[in-house]
Amino acid sequence: MIRVAIVNDLPLAVEALRRTLAAAPWCQVAWVAADGAEAVRKCEGDTPDVVLMDLIMPVMDGVVATREIMRRCPCAVLVVTATVTGNAGRVFEAMGHGALDAVSTPELGVNGALAGGEELLRKIAVVAKLIRKPVEPPVLAASAPRAACPVVVPELAVIGASTGGPKALAEILGAMPADPGCALAVVQHVDARFASGLADWLDQQCALRVEVAREGQRLAPGVVLVAGTNDHLVLGPDLALHYTPEPRDYPYRPSVDAFFSSLALHWPRPGVAALLTGMGRDGAKGLLELRGKGFHTIAQDEATSVVYGMPKAAAELGAAEAVLPLPLIAQAILARIKERYPHVP
Repeated sequence: MIRVAIVNDLPLAVEALRRTLAAAPWCQVAWVAADGAEAVRKCEGDTPDVVLMDLIMPVMDGVVATREIMRRCPCAVLVVTATVTGNAGRVFEAMGHGALDAVSTPELGVNGALAGGEELLRKIAVVAKLIRKPVEPPVLAASAPRAACPVVVPELAVIGASTGGPKALAEILGAMPADPGCALAVVQHVDARFASGLADWLDQQCALRVEVAREGQRLAPGVVLVAGTNDHLVLGPDLALHYTPEPRDYPYRPSVDAFFSSLALHWPRPGVAALLTGMGRDGAKGLLELRGKGFHTIAQDEATSVVYGMPKAAAELGAAEAVLPLPLIAQAILARIKERYPHVP
């Protein structure tokens, strides 16, 4: 049984959420709060498995409430609001403080019919797997032998992140110059509907060009490509980026492990890889594979992680050469790129 808390100041929205949860026998409403401050107090006294957090509320909004819950009594937080698309900045700010994902609030029609509940239940089910049923990182099927590369490939830095990732990514990318001397790629656990908004938001936080990775696109210096679908971003033997639904049953979509493992299989030169804050173990196995291929590997430290799950798993696995606080990671990436490739300015 998954205990779910509802945080919303609108009675109609609360009723829609109650009815949605009632349709799932594995969900139980733990409590209801009408604003963020009440949610923080109730969460401290009775921490649920999942909090469904609205964004815009009186007294304390959902962004601040998420930050305080993750600081005082950490648990899984899903942003559930009717204004997701119109408040992308707030969504990513909440995710930077530890919210796992965002989804639109189910709606009750004039005839009492409920719409949009299936997507919310699907996301709660994914969270349930993360907090109750840990899974092993995926083992990718063997691919065709690596194709010979007829062109010079760029230096490369790659980053994987989950809970708290948007804010961490903004800090790292914001500390980099417009020409860092390498191509960059990011896999952040985020629903496909918000990937474009995440790329646009990150683009505004840094001097680099940030965009969603397109099918068949190649990595290029000075460009940050962000995984942009609910399928997994991988590098193919053609050294281009592709999306694949496999592994289908893996709860993390897109998966950091899937991307890192494909790089270990196909990328022809060492680079730098960093694994940031996040729940679970996704990315640890792939980071170990990259270290075995000569990549300099970094894990974010516990003190600066919103959730010390993914980087902790990497450290315990011996996948990280360095465990660093967030403010030092950009500097470490740039220093290693310049060290390996002295022509980088």
